[in-house]
Amino acid sequence: MERKEGQISVNTENIFPVIRKWLYSDQDIFLRELVSNGTDAISKFKRLVQLGETDADANEAYRIDVVLDTDQHTLTVSDNGLGMTAEEIDKYINQIAYSGAVSFLEQYKDKGDEGAIIGHFGLGFYSAFMVSSQVVINTRSYRKDATPARWTSAEGMEFVLDAGDRAERGTDIILTLNEEAQAELTGYKVRDILHKYCEFMPYEIYFTDVVSDREQKSDREKRYKEQVEAWEKRKAEALEKKEDFTEAQPTLYEPAEAGPVNHPHPLWQKAPKDCTDEEYKAFYRDTFHDYREPLFWIHLNMDYPFHVQGILYFPQAENTYETLDGRIKLYSNQVFVADNIKEVIPDFLFLLKGCIDAPDLPLNVSRSFLQNDSYVKKLSEHIVRKVADRLTKMFEKERDIYNGYWKDLAVFVKYGCLREEKFYDRMKDALLFETTDGEFKTVKELGQKIWYTTDKARQVAYIKRAADAGHTVVIMDHELDNPFMSMLEQKQSPLKFVRIDSEVDAAEGVIEHQETFEKLFRRISGQDKLTVEVRALGEDGPAAVLTESETSRRSQEMRKQFERMQGKDSGMDFDSMFPIEQTLAVNTDSPLAAKLRSLADIPAKKEQGDEIARQIYDLARLSHGSLAGQDLADFLSRSTRLLNELD
Repeated sequence: MERKEGQISVNTENIFPVIRKWLYSDQDIFLRELVSNGTDAISKFKRLVQLGETDADANEAYRIDVVLDTDQHTLTVSDNGLGMTAEEIDKYINQIAYSGAVSFLEQYKDKGDEGAIIGHFGLGFYSAFMVSSQVVINTRSYRKDATPARWTSAEGMEFVLDAGDRAERGTDIILTLNEEAQAELTGYKVRDILHKYCEFMPYEIYFTDVVSDREQKSDREKRYKEQVEAWEKRKAEALEKKEDFTEAQPTLYEPAEAGPVNHPHPLWQKAPKDCTDEEYKAFYRDTFHDYREPLFWIHLNMDYPFHVQGILYFPQAENTYETLDGRIKLYSNQVFVADNIKEVIPDFLFLLKGCIDAPDLPLNVSRSFLQNDSYVKKLSEHIVRKVADRLTKMFEKERDIYNGYWKDLAVFVKYGCLREEKFYDRMKDALLFETTDGEFKTVKELGQKIWYTTDKARQVAYIKRAADAGHTVVIMDHELDNPFMSMLEQKQSPLKFVRIDSEVDAAEGVIEHQETFEKLFRRISGQDKLTVEVRALGEDGPAAVLTESETSRRSQEMRKQFERMQGKDSGMDFDSMFPIEQTLAVNTDSPLAAKLRSLADIPAKKEQGDEIARQIYDLARLSHGSLAGQDLADFLSRSTRLLNELD
């Protein structure tokens, strides 16, 4: 076979529908791409002016206009950037994936300042065909004696390039909207897209809704006419009565020109030392529409080893780490890329709110997703480090303030430690635990055995006994706390967390009575494996205390997770997989326990003894929080009966 060499050909009729339909996952992105192109055109022109290659009015206002005309079914994006000649249209538009931005940067690569140019792939313009039946480019180059040019294409396959009629430097992109887009792109929708994707683009963006503005003007003129007619009537009546008439004639209200829909100078571009607290709070309110003040914030502003700017806010707690869309907004050169990109922002940081602008992000061709590389990993690690350093610095230098914030920070910090090893390593000495007395202590301050409660209200009796024994009790009542405690025990051995109802911290009771109580309580409870022990809890202590081992309690937490995943009706024997290990500690110092023991020795008093034993056992279960359902109903009925038997 004869050897053959050549270039692979691409049939635009086949490839263009793929670009148009699959390149951009979100149809709304077309407007971001067109506005970004306008931004690039202005940035290029300003750069040429700086280099002395062209002239411009020093007071010229650079702007981008977006005009929607629903009567004509058109959407126009205009800029006063450098414009294009017919030859440049043929070069940059008629060749798919030939980027004018890359060409410009290559031409001026030795003259710096390339960060302001957004486009790189030469494909963004074609996103216009996702919503258009026809696209027109009407442009005039900045070059002297340049002739305006017009490019027209339906469906993006064929085009007509001829003379244009734009009088000033710049470009108009005129989209004739297809039927689907006509129904979708209302004035409100276009504003919403501009707000989402173009909120912080570097030049002012103005939006005009032609039909809406015309209708509003008509309404104003109608009201004005009615006001004038009423005024003339009142004036005529006053003259007829020969009365003075001093009322001024109504004037037609003309609203001021609408301002830009974006904010070209986001706060993150300022040096942190130049920003006031009120500016930070205002930016937070305006960006996230959260009118609760943030706790504090981190201002990212660095140029080496990579360029990144942004502000991360610590909001007041919402006691959740779900439904966190839109909290961390990622930008590239002030152009919105996406929310909550996990490659840059670890998921535990989604509990924060903020904006990050990283111009060097390795975006894919649609500028909506990242290409994985070492830069992304380093950026992510830097952000995690900055957050941890901010928190540890506050812990070390402003402990009282840090303590006051802890309730709002706890879920975020614990979740971060569980998810990110390096975050834990930096935060481990600044982890706090709230005590039942309202104080906040570290592991070092609490010691290697930490007593805790999962329900301060229901376990009040256990808390009191622990306090009487000299123990500090911390509150661990969030669903994250179980895995968090296990992680700390693993990393900080021999640290041990002990729930206050998992063991009785008291001296051994009268051991000779253990067998009697063991037989009695196993019989009346119906649990032949119930562990019964005797303790000396004092005459004023409860007759019995029910405890559940820490291992068993954590096992039951695991059971709940299995039941949620598998379903309670899955057929699995959860009782065998996760057995409950409870211990009944009988207080041999208690007069009630002494009475119960004496009744056990009298056969004729067996029924009375069993009744008292059931009451003691259920009181222990009630205090423990495990008395429920029919057993609780039986306890209430028995309590009423016993009270009625009192003299």
